[in-house]
Amino acid sequence: MRHTALTMGRTFALAFDDGDDFIPELTGFCAQMGIRQAIIPMFLGGFRQVSLVGTNGPLEDPEAPVWDETVLHTVEAVGAATLAWSPENDSLAPHIHVAVGRKDLSAAGSVSHLLKAEVQFIQEMFLQEVLSPTLLRPLCGPHAVPTLTFAPHAEP
Repeated sequence: MRHTALTMGRTFALAFDDGDDFIPELTGFCAQMGIRQAIIPMFLGGFRQVSLVGTNGPLEDPEAPVWDETVLHTVEAVGAATLAWSPENDSLAPHIHVAVGRKDLSAAGSVSHLLKAEVQFIQEMFLQEVLSPTLLRPLCGPHAVPTLTFAPHAEP
């Protein structure tokens, strides 16, 4: 395990509207506000369509990450995230996980990494900017998984 103390910056409440493309709206907001790293303690609302990491078949290697996409429609969702900088892509790298319940299957649930989503009605989010240390998400390990790391910072 790695750890670091965080120095927090601004806190925002965001309300996404019906039809918003969730991740581009989020990353666009961060670019507009100059946010390069943040935590999202929670968000909640509905998605018309959501793409999650997952597969219906057996896993070839249970120790390897799954990159397949599964698509669900008309779900309620609650989630959380970290936003860090990808040095390989020189861009914001969101790591977002959600728990969703399908409205058409008695709220049957799925939990996974969010790939993309279209807002249905509303998504409400709280976002807290991290000022320091620098949070990075380089590709690490034998499977090149984007992994949260902390850049060293000077002691006061």
